[in-house]
Amino acid sequence: MGSGSNSNRGSMPTRAQVPVSVMRAASLDEYDFIVRRFCRSADSESKQSHPGAFLLRSVQTSWNRQTSVMKISFLGAAGEVTGSQHLLETDTRRILLDCGLFQGRRQECREKNEKFLCDPKELDGVILSHAHIDHSGRLPALHKAGYKGPIFCTDATADIAYIMLRDSAKIQQEDAKYLRRRRRKEEQAKNKGNSGSKPQKLPPIEPLYGEDDVLKMSKQFQPLAFSEWHQLADDFRLRFHNAGHILGSAIVEIELEDAGETRRVVFSGDLGQRGMPLLRDPAIMDGCDAVICESTYGNRTHPPIANIRVHLERIVKRAIANDGRVVIPAFSLGRTQLVLHILNNMYNDGELGDMPVFVDSPLATRLTDVYRDYQRELNDKVLEKLKDDDDVFEFPTLRFVQNRDESMKLNKRKGAFVVIASSGMCEFGRVVHHLKHAVSHEENEICIIGYQAAHTLGRRLVERQPKVRIFGKEYPLRANVQKINGLSAHGDADDLKWWFGELAKRGGADNVFLVHGETDSAQALARLIRDDCNSDPVIPDLYETIEF
Repeated sequence: MGSGSNSNRGSMPTRAQVPVSVMRAASLDEYDFIVRRFCRSADSESKQSHPGAFLLRSVQTSWNRQTSVMKISFLGAAGEVTGSQHLLETDTRRILLDCGLFQGRRQECREKNEKFLCDPKELDGVILSHAHIDHSGRLPALHKAGYKGPIFCTDATADIAYIMLRDSAKIQQEDAKYLRRRRRKEEQAKNKGNSGSKPQKLPPIEPLYGEDDVLKMSKQFQPLAFSEWHQLADDFRLRFHNAGHILGSAIVEIELEDAGETRRVVFSGDLGQRGMPLLRDPAIMDGCDAVICESTYGNRTHPPIANIRVHLERIVKRAIANDGRVVIPAFSLGRTQLVLHILNNMYNDGELGDMPVFVDSPLATRLTDVYRDYQRELNDKVLEKLKDDDDVFEFPTLRFVQNRDESMKLNKRKGAFVVIASSGMCEFGRVVHHLKHAVSHEENEICIIGYQAAHTLGRRLVERQPKVRIFGKEYPLRANVQKINGLSAHGDADDLKWWFGELAKRGGADNVFLVHGETDSAQALARLIRDDCNSDPVIPDLYETIEF
């Protein structure tokens, strides 16, 4: 709601208020993410009208190979759901689709993340589908390894990725510290029994990248508008379409000249569900030579999209009646903004009353500011709301928690209120502290709005176990736990079947490669869409190269 939009945040500079020279000179501490958006190199501004010279290097200086076919190397998210990275090659071009972080077992993923199986210095361009870390998380490392060319993405993705990658850099640094501490303890234990031997010198453990690397890399972002062809070189053009996954997420459509023939390749990125609040549905694509498509939920269907507002109204009314608090664990990107939008609608309709609402996540606060800036890119229902409400993510009883002291005070606060905090699976972050103070009191409500993986605190809460362990201590679970289903950001098997069915009506795809899914999920999707494809779908292995 517009009347409260500036009360809880400092004033932010506008594009006109920030000279380019100042933006380039800003330190990391001063380099606010809103200012970063407008930081483009002088070369970028002077060469925008000459895309063949600036946006992609000329064919004459490209990496030269003697091939006559197009090929794709699947360097991540093949047979798994993290580390999205696919190398598209022709006679004259090497284009990297996504550059995501591998996530999972620490040592195994660190080994994968430390090395690139393509030469970053030989890449002509990078295209980023969206800002999630499993798609963007190695971009600063790619910069460190020598890639200094353009990173094409949508405007919102550039802004969100900068915020997410700075947060990721802090996590990388903390991870490196943890590994160094563990190594020292292991070495001390080993040396106790070998006092006479010389300790083995091991290579230092360093973070994959730091905040300074993120800052330098961010200047390579080249944001492009949705739904328009962008001629980036004589032999290369690109168009982004709405993917409906998170704000700024795009389906990537590429046309490349290959041995005198125009080839069209579509990369789905991550496709969202149809009919979701806030975001537009995934765009329908025309026929093409190849599709690289995610298969995360290729073997599952989501429950019907719950009327989250009805559930939230019931939960809030119970908390008010019982003088209790509502704790909503939510991921900083996507889920927090969805909940704020619904609470804003409730406030406007008189259903929230004077109930205080707190967002206790610095990352979610920054990301919500980006959502505000791109409200006009959201779906038609949001656009209709904007006719009467200039900020669909804020209302007078909403407060963004500014520091740790404010967060700790909430644990002692009396009376009914709502607190939204990360992480979504209740394993890390400030939400764990809020749960610690809430779970044992029957007047409180815990609202779970996302998938909870096995062995997480979130899963134990959903299962309503009699006692839950938090920070090493067991607490009786007396609070009322409510689970709201159907809000996954990924499309399910029905959504993917629909998308390929619409593609088939428009010429279909000659080659389909299913990635970003476990083997069972990809195989199920391949069977489901076989009749909608011009040839049998292929499930590539990790690091496999396929010519077509």
